[in-house]
Amino acid sequence: MITIYHNPRCSKSRACNLMLENLGGKIHVINYTKDLFTEQTLAEVIRLLKIRPLELVRKQEQEWKNNFKGKELSDEEVIKAMVKYPKLIERPIVVNKKKAAIGRPIEAVHTIL
Repeated sequence: MITIYHNPRCSKSRACNLMLENLGGKIHVINYTKDLFTEQTLAEVIRLLKIRPLELVRKQEQEWKNNFKGKELSDEEVIKAMVKYPKLIERPIVVNKKKAAIGRPIEAVHTIL
């Protein structure tokens, strides 16, 4: 089953969700702004993405600028920040078995399907 961590307010996230729906398989949609990540789940998704936590941060968000910009943070601190402020998480994230991709651009998701 494919899981999409989705923010319905984001046009890229909506487009990715629609693309996955059109493929016709089973999709588990998680609105991560309401069903919040735990630190453990987010750390596992980041591991599947094969990136550092900071690479998943939307650095133009006001929460980042106000609270974290210019600070040296450990990976664990970055994860805690994203859990506390879910808007900081780049979106959408698609997980298929043991692979994951950020759907920006949407074509990146095709690499894990």
